[in-house]
Amino acid sequence: MFIVDDLVIFIGKKLNELIEKETSDAGVLKERLMELQMRFEMGEIEEEEYDKREEELLEMLEKIRSEKQ
Repeated sequence: MFIVDDLVIFIGKKLNELIEKETSDAGVLKERLMELQMRFEMGEIEEEEYDKREEELLEMLEKIRSEKQ
């Protein structure tokens, strides 16, 4: 049972690290913005969803920039 608990904790920590990296790396966020724009231009997502997700990504990018200053 302890092995399973340790494994779940380990996986949780790794997922948290990955999420933090994804949301704190300007390069990753820029790639996500480009991907989002391509999906919008190809008609895979509606304008409303595009605007919402773009705003979220730009806010995260601005936060990173302000933290670096």
